[in-house]
Amino acid sequence: MFGIVRPCAHRLGDGLKAQWMAHLCGLCLALRGDHGQFARVVTNYDGLLISVLTEAQAEKGGGKGGGRRTAGPCPLRGMRTASVAQGEGARLAAAVSLVLASAKVRDHVTDGDGLLARRPVALAARRVADRWGRAGARTGADVGFDTAVLVDAVDRQVGIETLAGPGTPILTVTEPTETATAAAFAHTAVLAGRPANAEPLAEAGRLFGRLAHLLDAVEDRAADAASGAWNPLTATGTPLAEARRLADDAVHGIRLALREAEFTDGRLAHLLLAHELPRSVDRAFGTGSCGHAAQHPHAPQDAFGPPQGPYAPQSPPHPHTPGGPYQGGNPFGGEPPRPGKRGFWAGCAAAVGLCCTCKACCAEEFEGPWSRKKRGGWCRDWDCSCCEACQCCECCECCSCCDC
Repeated sequence: MFGIVRPCAHRLGDGLKAQWMAHLCGLCLALRGDHGQFARVVTNYDGLLISVLTEAQAEKGGGKGGGRRTAGPCPLRGMRTASVAQGEGARLAAAVSLVLASAKVRDHVTDGDGLLARRPVALAARRVADRWGRAGARTGADVGFDTAVLVDAVDRQVGIETLAGPGTPILTVTEPTETATAAAFAHTAVLAGRPANAEPLAEAGRLFGRLAHLLDAVEDRAADAASGAWNPLTATGTPLAEARRLADDAVHGIRLALREAEFTDGRLAHLLLAHELPRSVDRAFGTGSCGHAAQHPHAPQDAFGPPQGPYAPQSPPHPHTPGGPYQGGNPFGGEPPRPGKRGFWAGCAAAVGLCCTCKACCAEEFEGPWSRKKRGGWCRDWDCSCCEACQCCECCECCSCCDC
């Protein structure tokens, strides 16, 4: 699993937690149903936002927007059945996830990362990428979405990164990602039968793509420097303070865009995009996170404001905070870089192992299959007893844009 929107269970509550898991499982099962078991490895937390937004706009009763069905037992749910999301929203999320994963594999093959430097492995990986790309295009066409905009964005990204250097505006580098996510977010309005929402959701998607690109660059900055890999912040000479300013502006812009859209039930979408994104920013920059998490003792106190959360710097991170707020290494240099990322095939093998052993579901902490970042098990001790300590309900005061 990967993505920047990883809500802590205590903030979701039972109702929204069930909805969130329904969309996560729905995306996974949509991938399996249309494209086979192996396609499930591209399931990611951010992809399910497409399904969430589609359902949030749809009229009650399902239809094209989604609906629910009962899924059979799954190892990742402790062999329990569950109500999962279905419909065109989940299929659109699957199509987008497949196409973007296909592009990422091709990029790794081109760079010759790890085992992909070997010709037989590279050929096999390219075949998988081509198959995923075609499968994503078919599913996209089935729901009326032209995935060519995603492929074009990825192709332009490669060219932009090749030419980028000191002085290149960082927003020039993030533009292809912004374009791709804008198109995907806007199409949720088409599926839900709310064309008036297309424009504000395209703006929200554009800013979400910018934010995802920036946070990924910040989290990988130390590891990329250690391995010599290309990093957009380092390549363009963008300081962390500027990256933080752009990230905060993107979060604010997403909130404003959501106010312009009309939802049938937008509680989960609002919580994820208006309240969890600021926490994702804090987590990436090491300036705070979930109230259960620790403030890193080496993070500068005056860089982006005082430490956040009720606990002292030496408090241990809550097991459900994926790796705590410093999972990607401290960008300020106070923490040694994490081990190098796994290659594509090694990561796939690790992902299969996590699924078969149920560690991704039940372990207090496990290592991400590709990134090797520390993650928290999804279902470990869901009923946490410290919700009152972190005053999670104060989130309602921060943006005054809903009655969550």
